[in-house]
Amino acid sequence: MEATISIKHKRMLDDLLAACKTNLPAVNEGLIQKAFQLSYESHKNDFRASGEPYFNHPYEVAMVVAREFPLDDISVVSALLHDVVEDSDIGLDFIAKEFGKEVAEIVDGVTKIGGVFKGQEITQAENYRKLLLSMIKDVRVILVKFADRLHNMRTLEFVHPQKQRRVAKETLEIYAPFAHRFGLGAVKWEMEDLAFKYLNKEAYDDIAKKVKNTRKEREAFINKFSKPITEKLKEHKLNYEIGGRPKHLYSVYRKMIVQNRPFEDIYDLLAVRIVLESNDPNECYYVLGIINQLYKPIADRFKDFISIPKKNNYQSIHTTVIGPEGKLVEVQIRTRKMHEIAERGVAAHWKYKEKIETSDADLEEWVNWVRDIFENASKDEATKEILASFKLNLYQDEIYIFTPKGDLRRLPLQSTPVDFAYEVHSNVGDHCIGAKVNGKIVPLDTVLHSGDQVEIITSKNQHPNKSWLQFVQTHKAKSHIRKYLNKEEEKLYDVGKDIWERKIKKLKLSFSHDEIAKLARKLKFDNTRHFYTAIALEKVNLDEILNPKIEEEEKAPPELEFNKFADIARTTAGGVVVEGDQKGLAISYAKCCHPIPGDPVVGYVTIGEGIKIHRRDCNNLISMLKNSESRVVPVNWPKTNGAFFVAGIKIRGEDMPGILKDISNCITTYENTNIKSVNISTGDSMFKGTVTVYVKDLIHLNKLMDRLKKVKGIYSVERFDAES
Repeated sequence: MEATISIKHKRMLDDLLAACKTNLPAVNEGLIQKAFQLSYESHKNDFRASGEPYFNHPYEVAMVVAREFPLDDISVVSALLHDVVEDSDIGLDFIAKEFGKEVAEIVDGVTKIGGVFKGQEITQAENYRKLLLSMIKDVRVILVKFADRLHNMRTLEFVHPQKQRRVAKETLEIYAPFAHRFGLGAVKWEMEDLAFKYLNKEAYDDIAKKVKNTRKEREAFINKFSKPITEKLKEHKLNYEIGGRPKHLYSVYRKMIVQNRPFEDIYDLLAVRIVLESNDPNECYYVLGIINQLYKPIADRFKDFISIPKKNNYQSIHTTVIGPEGKLVEVQIRTRKMHEIAERGVAAHWKYKEKIETSDADLEEWVNWVRDIFENASKDEATKEILASFKLNLYQDEIYIFTPKGDLRRLPLQSTPVDFAYEVHSNVGDHCIGAKVNGKIVPLDTVLHSGDQVEIITSKNQHPNKSWLQFVQTHKAKSHIRKYLNKEEEKLYDVGKDIWERKIKKLKLSFSHDEIAKLARKLKFDNTRHFYTAIALEKVNLDEILNPKIEEEEKAPPELEFNKFADIARTTAGGVVVEGDQKGLAISYAKCCHPIPGDPVVGYVTIGEGIKIHRRDCNNLISMLKNSESRVVPVNWPKTNGAFFVAGIKIRGEDMPGILKDISNCITTYENTNIKSVNISTGDSMFKGTVTVYVKDLIHLNKLMDRLKKVKGIYSVERFDAES
């Protein structure tokens, strides 16, 4: 080792090993030395923006892990190597082979978290999801990342101002709240103060100056306040540490903004913390009694986080008393163990355990909270909603609600009985119809307060209501309500779509996806989903939209209208020509298939009615021919060179300016087709009608109809038939 690294780096390694031996339960010196050497070799040619060797960064990160929230030597090794894979040719396989699978997985997790934010807006909820899910597998991933970010923030002065603001904002919005949830109080405060410095330097400098200017006066007051307390504590032979609480500038700034008060009125500038070296929680209450005898407490500012710890395992007694000169002083009382957990959170938590247990109940509860927020988020839930809910859960203080049996449930401020119901169980929330708070029936949107006892009244006929989204606070409640509403909307969507498809099939219409979307917008719906839902709820009359009433149809039923057209068509064509010996018989047209010029036809000799002309594909004709094929006579429409016959085309579509002109142009520009007549009627936003044209044959007619189908706004084009 001495031959490959300088005396300076040997000293650095010794310092790191000393920190590990002091703070960690067990240390594999060889593994740490090997990781130190590999990290040094991988980064020796790289330099940071400050001009110092890049290796100093992973080294300082490892020192943060070893000193400030120590967990185990694997975390320190992972900190040393956290940038090696990303910045060199060394792969994860090599890391796993040389340092073990655990180290490789932590390094991989830290690398992935770092890549989440590059070139992306930090407001994307998916980034939060990745950050959390990478942590769930191994809590040490996030601890190393915290150390990495903390050192970057401490050296942020050397980078470009634009990057300073981006990194500071990211730290304030993501890393500081996570540190809070992990109970890493010291890390959270430092991250917030450093981010504040780069995001609002003017306010930062102003508050820092005021804190500095009032320090002597504040220290003198704290000493005066503490003197009678220390005398009593010594009298009772208690082993303790007492002092003023560190002043966190961002916290002071937030209080000034939220409470709309000047710097001088922020009472917790005067704060005392008593840390008892005994780990007996009862001593905290004993000290509380001593303080209450010396100074008058303010009842509504007492919080007992020992009996009811915060979700991140924070424990302490908070009380505010009236000190000398009538000034308010906040006093925190905790044991040494509680203090370490408050400062170092999840890392310190394991210091008091014989070994690391990944199934630890407290951590499991936290991880479940994470999963509840992110894994249950529905796909179509808006990014802003997930983000707002996430930040709410990270930052807000909690209230403590009790079930009728006395079980405790933690909820965010402003929570309601519906939030509580979902906290108990999703089925209880889904069927919640009422609630009793402290024995009295209250509305479901009632705001709950700490200490309330809540009983939920359920009914199997009750289901989540859209209005609940206006007042619920927890992500769990919002997620389940939206899930149910989306499921119901999906059912209505399917019903409405089915009704629509059956209706247009009955009317022999066809709509493309774009045409349906356009129709939905014209009817003032946001999208086709809302359109189909409205159909299911019978808020849309499809008959009025797709089959508008027109005066002409009221005067002349469709059957008569077609007969009139058929007579014109047959007269124009000159009637059918009968071949063979049956020429003298009377000729009529079968009403079962209504043949018109252009249709392939045959004659059928009847008894007493002469020859009936049928289409060749007529079902009635096919049935009759089974027993009497001899009655068929060949017939055809008269045809001479250049002769035309009349055909009818039925058209439906959207009533829009210029539609008649577009139809006419489409017809007349195809092989100089002539129009005999046009009969178009409108109703609401739709039109329908018939166009009578001269065509050479069925091929001519079919091609013409295909052209018409492509005209913008036309939904269906069919040959005018008695059945249509």
